[in-house]
Amino acid sequence: MSNSIGNNLLHQSLLSPTVLEHQNRVNFSTGGNNLYQPQANSVIHKSKLSTEFRGNKLTVQKHKLRMGKKQAVSRSPRAVLTSDTSSKQLAEKFNLDGNIELQVDVEPPVSGSVSQVNILITSSSDSLLLHWGAIKSKKQNWILPHRRPVGSMVYNNQALRSPFVKSGSNSILRIEIDDPEIQALEFLVFDEAKNKWYKNAGGNFHIKLSVRESRNSSVSIPEDLVQLQSYLRWERKGKQMYTPEQEKEEYEAARMELLEEIARGTSVQDLRTKLTGKNDTSESKKQPVSGTKSKIPDDLVQIQAYIRWEKAGKPNYSPEQQLKEFEEARKELQIELDRGASVDEIQKKIAKGEIKTKAAKQLAKKSYFTVERIQRKKRDVMHLLSKFPGMPVEENIASEPQIPSAIQQYGKTKEDHIDGPIVKKKIYKLADKELLVLVAKPSGNTKVYLATDLSEPVVLHWALSKTPGEWVAPPSTVLSADSVSLENAAETKFSVSSLDNQTCKVQTLEITIEDDSFVGMPFVLVSGENWIKNSGSDFYVEFNTKSMEVQKDAGDGKGTSKNLLDKIAELESEAQKSFMHRFNVAADLMEQATNAGELGLAAILVWMRFMATRQLIWNKNYNVKPREISKAQDRLTDLLQNVYRSHPHYREILRMIMSTVGRGGEGDVGQRIRDEILVIQRNNDCKGGMMEEWHQKLHNNTSPDDVVICQALIDYIKNDFDIGVYWKTLNDNGITKERLLSYDRAIHNEPKFRRDQKDGLLRDLGNYMRTLKAVHSGADLESAAANCMGYRDEGQGFMVGVQINPVSGLPSGFSELLQFVLLHIEDRNVEGLLEGLLEARQDLRPLLSKQNDRLKDLIFLDIALDSAIRTTVERGYEELNNASPEKIMYFIYLVAENLALSVDNNEDLVYCLKGWNQALSMVKSKDDHWALFAKSVLDRTRLALASKSESYDQLLQPSAEYLGARLGVDQWAVNIFTEEIIRAGSAASLSSLLNRLDPILRQTANLGSWQVISPVEAIGYVVVVDELLSVQNKTYSKPTILVAKSVRGEEEIPDGAVAVLTPDMPDVLSHVSVRARNSKVCFATCFDSSILADIQAKEGKLLHLEPTSADVVYSEMEEDELESSTDSKEVSSAPSLTLVRKQFSGRYAISSEEFTSEMVGAKSRNIAHLKGKVPSWVNIPTSVALPFGVFETVLSDPLNQVVAKKLQILKEKLDEGNSSDLGEIRDTVLELSAPPQLVKELKETMQRSDMPWPGDEGPQRWEQAWMAIKKASVWASKWNERAYFSTRKVKLDHDYLCMAVLVQEIINADYAFVIHTTNPSSEDSSEIYAEVVKGLGETLVGAYPGRALSFICKKNDLNSPQVLGYPSKPIGLFIRRSIIFRSDSNGEDLEGYAGAGLYDSVPMDEEDKVVLDYSSDPLIADSKFRHSILSSIARAGSAIEELYGSAQDIEGVVKDGKIYVVQTRPQM
Repeated sequence: MSNSIGNNLLHQSLLSPTVLEHQNRVNFSTGGNNLYQPQANSVIHKSKLSTEFRGNKLTVQKHKLRMGKKQAVSRSPRAVLTSDTSSKQLAEKFNLDGNIELQVDVEPPVSGSVSQVNILITSSSDSLLLHWGAIKSKKQNWILPHRRPVGSMVYNNQALRSPFVKSGSNSILRIEIDDPEIQALEFLVFDEAKNKWYKNAGGNFHIKLSVRESRNSSVSIPEDLVQLQSYLRWERKGKQMYTPEQEKEEYEAARMELLEEIARGTSVQDLRTKLTGKNDTSESKKQPVSGTKSKIPDDLVQIQAYIRWEKAGKPNYSPEQQLKEFEEARKELQIELDRGASVDEIQKKIAKGEIKTKAAKQLAKKSYFTVERIQRKKRDVMHLLSKFPGMPVEENIASEPQIPSAIQQYGKTKEDHIDGPIVKKKIYKLADKELLVLVAKPSGNTKVYLATDLSEPVVLHWALSKTPGEWVAPPSTVLSADSVSLENAAETKFSVSSLDNQTCKVQTLEITIEDDSFVGMPFVLVSGENWIKNSGSDFYVEFNTKSMEVQKDAGDGKGTSKNLLDKIAELESEAQKSFMHRFNVAADLMEQATNAGELGLAAILVWMRFMATRQLIWNKNYNVKPREISKAQDRLTDLLQNVYRSHPHYREILRMIMSTVGRGGEGDVGQRIRDEILVIQRNNDCKGGMMEEWHQKLHNNTSPDDVVICQALIDYIKNDFDIGVYWKTLNDNGITKERLLSYDRAIHNEPKFRRDQKDGLLRDLGNYMRTLKAVHSGADLESAAANCMGYRDEGQGFMVGVQINPVSGLPSGFSELLQFVLLHIEDRNVEGLLEGLLEARQDLRPLLSKQNDRLKDLIFLDIALDSAIRTTVERGYEELNNASPEKIMYFIYLVAENLALSVDNNEDLVYCLKGWNQALSMVKSKDDHWALFAKSVLDRTRLALASKSESYDQLLQPSAEYLGARLGVDQWAVNIFTEEIIRAGSAASLSSLLNRLDPILRQTANLGSWQVISPVEAIGYVVVVDELLSVQNKTYSKPTILVAKSVRGEEEIPDGAVAVLTPDMPDVLSHVSVRARNSKVCFATCFDSSILADIQAKEGKLLHLEPTSADVVYSEMEEDELESSTDSKEVSSAPSLTLVRKQFSGRYAISSEEFTSEMVGAKSRNIAHLKGKVPSWVNIPTSVALPFGVFETVLSDPLNQVVAKKLQILKEKLDEGNSSDLGEIRDTVLELSAPPQLVKELKETMQRSDMPWPGDEGPQRWEQAWMAIKKASVWASKWNERAYFSTRKVKLDHDYLCMAVLVQEIINADYAFVIHTTNPSSEDSSEIYAEVVKGLGETLVGAYPGRALSFICKKNDLNSPQVLGYPSKPIGLFIRRSIIFRSDSNGEDLEGYAGAGLYDSVPMDEEDKVVLDYSSDPLIADSKFRHSILSSIARAGSAIEELYGSAQDIEGVVKDGKIYVVQTRPQM
């Protein structure tokens, strides 16, 4: 892996036999408890040796080592909390307020220990702080001890504030004091929640400390034993990451523990034996004494030992092995010294890597852990749930319409008059002016139109290109009379034009090129004395029609925060000066963006994303220091952090914004970009050429490109100075030679280094990469981890140093987990790494919702971990090539978990995770249904991804299109904006894994590549459409096979369509499926994307489809075969059907006993017929009806005279073919008022039938019911598009279409079902087919995505249902006890007309949409329950078919295990 964090060889924390040094940056990414950086930032104290670079000279300052001599014991403070208050001397008690008491106990110190002050407050709140300090002799001011309770904060540099720990109703705090000069503590108690102070009679509480016993100061502990004890302490504490201050504290705490052992009578020899298992004599033989037997300076030995450790693979050394390695390094240097080399010469050899070493790579010990994978904690998946109420997507802010600029008006006018295709249109920003470039292809020629509103006269300095970018003088036939021909170019003046009805003038130029061998036109503008370029480069116009897209107009900004986007467009000329300007402008706009809500933040994201993808200018002739860029970044990311904290429902989009912006940093980190490049040049003697040009660019304006350039240099050096590798790295990351030349400080040269510079450059550029990434990269894992865990980097000479403190509150063991991740980040087998990355994200997640002044560092770390997971998964695809289904499913689970950690409103994803968990359990238990169940989870996961993709497109794409047009962004970049956002996340990786698993599951579950819904043979021409809904009203003149990417379930089959093929998954018993079968149209779902792609590729060709119950065989046909085929029939218009107008019976409401064919439709009559004739365990809900003719009677009532006139006018317009009035007709019907007689009769009829009357709950409930009646009956749904066009196709007289309203008490169902008593897919009459959904049945028959549970059952064995598929529907509908109004038209009784489902059924109350969790649903999890319910459904279907004597289409529900049938009709 890359060791870019802290691999500066001469600046490491190195361990000698007697001393430890922590002189430079802390390297936690290299992993391992190693020799030179003991155990993850280690338990080390400041060395007596220090090294410092000045120029190329290493200066060694050596201090005397006082081994075994009398030493002063320096003890750093450490504090812990406790709840044990026993065995302490009571100092004092105080009454704070009422029953709140303060008790302070002081435990006197014994030999080798510290004073302990235990504070207890009774009956206290959860938010108490101790505001305190210590008092020394002869000093009245408070001092702040270094040893402090956990969570203590320094307040105004004058006091400490330590939080109490809650224990039952009490609060406790323990303070340890080890400074013998401290005589007393003073404090106040502060209740943060109540903003209340507790004082002692208006003053401070003052607690004296006991005098400590004197310690035998003559005792000294050997430093090597202190080191060993500190290592053991570090191991006991879980190998935590320590700050330098904590390292010092831990080291001194180890010394104190050993001194306490000495005080209890243990000898130094006994301590050595206890710690090392060896006696002092044997050990001392192995320990050299620095400076006596060797003339090699210890600091050089440390460096050589580090090199040995690196070459050995950074193994996990024990303390004894560390000492041994140190001596081996000393021997290697001693050999050089014995050969006559001086210390200075040895130092130079070390720097060049010329010292021979025998260290061998120890692969087996590479891991920081003893195993190659971490042990994941068990967590409830539901803790991942992130759910916020829906927010409005569209900003409705009135704004003045954008007035087109003069150039925009000119372009629009010119477009209207151009004869021929326009292949390019782009408007370039020239500060506050514009340049239009329009390319058209009239009559086979290429014509270029240019226009600008620059005030000074403009000359075009231009050429033509036969290969992109070259400058070739235009032929004389192309030049105008006033043009001047130059060596490789020409110059042509613009002419002044006036726009119609406009006072402003523009300068224009038209060029016609007849030679089609030219592929483009490079140019610059000359205005006055100024040469005007495109962001520092030449303008270039391509003539290639295939690659160019015309830039769209900005449009009206609907679906965007238009005001903010307009403001961004206005400020772009300021923002493009430099990154500093852009980040500051963005920071200034953050308040407006936040106030505008999600769309406002979407505007910022789109803008920042255009910047990050280099669609906007990064720097325009403006010199800015790196630290100023870093400071501006810091300001912007601080604001983003604050919004993240205060607006949790925007966290997902804020993460996306932050991922496009580097972390930044105040001062030091940014300044190092400028300083460190000079140090690299000086240390490695590379001050000229490309390195000097890069240095000038870095000083002028550093950018994210510098990260790529640095990586390209590293790759070039590592690959034996192969310049091709250098260019490959640049080009792969979007940096071309032209881009290098476009910088204000251009980079012209290629790198040229000597071979003796290799090691030093790799080391220094590796370190420099971290500095660059710390500023520019928000998603770099190493730099993000370093910022959270803390590091220190000393400066060299003039170069500033950097110290980043660790983020507080990180969980125990988190640093070790990060080290595991960084150590394995390039492993080929990625499963263990994925687990580690996800475990880190899970540990981090609680901190992201808490208060933390370093929250943005945690967010950037989380973003980096997320990004690392995506790249790791992509690298792991090879590992899955021959993997078992179980392993692929586990990878899917991991990636879905990562996605759930990254997005908001992830309830559906979380339930998908539970589904994958259940599927994995089924595999392990060898459940026969595992593949069938896993397929349902896979389908649901795909739906979740599609839903997330649609939400991104709705939120982001309108802003991308509007701002892209305003800023002149390349149209291709605008078109794929949302797509690229999705590709950049885990959703794309998850989709790829699902595609890999799908065919395996289908094969294992014997599902095949097709689900045939309507098995009808068909011959037709292939037409590909996005949505069936978009063509449902179309009539095809030729037999047509539609390949529709989306089928919702409620569409109409268009006339002329003989087949519908789709990758979508409508239920077999959905409305569109029923209508396809009734209309004898082939209808099938294709699960195999390659098969579907093959059919789509045959668009326009004639295909023959031959479906079976489980497959579709297709083949191409010739035109003459269609004509001669006896099976093919010309598409003819549907036969005309006749309706009989129903008359009003004089009754507004009737009971079920009065249902006749003259009063109600078949739906009502059939349900009444079932009463008393089906088995008693089949329940039939009570029903009443509004009979035929009620609507017409209500409309003619004087109450509704105005509505009737308005409706008549609209119907006349509709008859003239104006179908756009359908919506207005429906709205007009809703204006009807209910005649009092209708209300009276309906109330009496419902009450006689023991049905609840809505009006009993108040007039508002009746109005609710009346509105549902108007929606449900012909009164509004007669004019829905689906029904209107369906009746027109069969030439039904729409005025004769009447509808009764079936009124039923709604059953709050656990499950709903639809039964076809003859299997519709196989047409097997011996087999019942049924589908079941959770909740109400509308999700089954309506436009709700996903599949229902499906099963078949043989009629001769109704107790043996066979599940065909498990449910994948994410949404269930549930409702309170209510009334439903069902449409019941006379059109549903006609033979040969699929009228079922055309009209609406509306419940009085709105259903609750619930995201479904199938893992705890007994229908899925309990096989006995499932068997019972499915058998009961099958038996009910069989009984009803037997009653009617024909195949039936039955709808019903299950409540508390009971079966209810709500309607039945003949199966068509």
